[in-house]
Amino acid sequence: MATDRTISAVVVGDVMLDSWLRCSAKRLAQEAPVPVMSLEATEEAPGGAANTAANLVALGARVRLLGAVGDDACGDKLMQSLHLLGVETDLVTVPGRRTAHKRRLVSGGQLTARYDEEDLDVLSEQAERELLGRLGEAVRAADVVIACDYGGGVFTPAVRRALAGSPLLVVDAHAVAPWGECAPAAVLPNYAEVVHLLGDAGEPVDRLAYLTARSDRLMELTRAAIVVTTLDGEGTLLHRRGRPPYRTYARPAPQHMATGAGDTYTAAFALWLAGGASPEEAAEAGQAAAGVVVRRPGTAVCTRYELLRALRSQEGAVQPAERLAQLLDGHRRRGERVVFTNGCFDVLHRGHVTYLEQAGRLGDVLVVAVNSDASVARLKGPGRPLNPCDDRMSVLAALNDVDYVTEFDEDTPERLLRMIRPELYVKGGDYTAEMLPEAPLVRSLGGEVRVLGYLSDHSTTAIIGRMRSLP
Repeated sequence: MATDRTISAVVVGDVMLDSWLRCSAKRLAQEAPVPVMSLEATEEAPGGAANTAANLVALGARVRLLGAVGDDACGDKLMQSLHLLGVETDLVTVPGRRTAHKRRLVSGGQLTARYDEEDLDVLSEQAERELLGRLGEAVRAADVVIACDYGGGVFTPAVRRALAGSPLLVVDAHAVAPWGECAPAAVLPNYAEVVHLLGDAGEPVDRLAYLTARSDRLMELTRAAIVVTTLDGEGTLLHRRGRPPYRTYARPAPQHMATGAGDTYTAAFALWLAGGASPEEAAEAGQAAAGVVVRRPGTAVCTRYELLRALRSQEGAVQPAERLAQLLDGHRRRGERVVFTNGCFDVLHRGHVTYLEQAGRLGDVLVVAVNSDASVARLKGPGRPLNPCDDRMSVLAALNDVDYVTEFDEDTPERLLRMIRPELYVKGGDYTAEMLPEAPLVRSLGGEVRVLGYLSDHSTTAIIGRMRSLP
């Protein structure tokens, strides 16, 4: 994101509790040819608008959630769960109303049944007045407002009107047409909802071509500045006036694993927009976040760390210096701290891994610069390196704590340091900061220099010496 401050988000909408009942089927029932399920575990998590709020907190936002729950045990359980996750809840309790509860029965990794308890009636006048009274103050203090409208009765015409003029209104709704009067910043309908909005019947063979041809019409009907059409396993298509649609790509996952992925997408997309990212960057962030949670069972959230890792993996860890400098500019716009280190890394050993792990914990992005083959030969002498530079960089890129790897041909990385301007320059070994020739340059560029711990008898030279001493 383009800011290092904490984004304040308000989520308004239909909240629910998701329960996942993990079972095993060991026999058929006597009453009918159906399996008898033996319950082994129950997992519960916030769902719907509450899941969007939980994802926003995990991504680093300050979140206030408004909606309605019943005066029942399910509502109490949902609010307790949200409190533990760090979501500020401002939910109206409606006597006699059932809190939406969706239970999913899973056996052998397969979804076998789902049953719901919910009231879809429009809020009573008293509940509506109470919700409206809370909305005004919350919206005024927000950087972004997210409306999660799943037809659960929260969004009366008056509640929708109260959100018009919000600083940045992002709408995830089953029916987007009623939201046109609010002129939202963005709406996120799925493909079926778009087809219904356009009034078309049948299933086109090429969904992308169908949506691309109707992009202008879609913008007119929604009255939104941005329309993101989700295409499940095919990714998304982002529409903006005067531009061709922009597509993101998804890695296919089983349908039952995609539960809540739309909430995660909405959270990341809205947060990135609020942070100053372009709509296309926000769409990529949403897609990457959804890609994290669809690999997990149940209703899951994506953390900020996981999302940043996923976005970096899309670019690839090994980068030429010029492209790396551009990528790091983007990370800094999102308020991230760049850590830089360098070395030959001819034979990767425990000492390397230990200090790279330490370095990775000192910032948000760890860059490792690797001496080229010619540079290693000049520094280490004949017979070095043992491993060519491409191999050394590939091994480093596979380490979990390393974000980017690049090559330099000089004896010192001064040219790279001038290009990258890291906030922190680290080295591992038996050095002091004063011994490092790069230290004055780093400090002149506004950076900090730090020497990390050293594991004795863990060096490439020592390993090669032991190898050569063998019979």
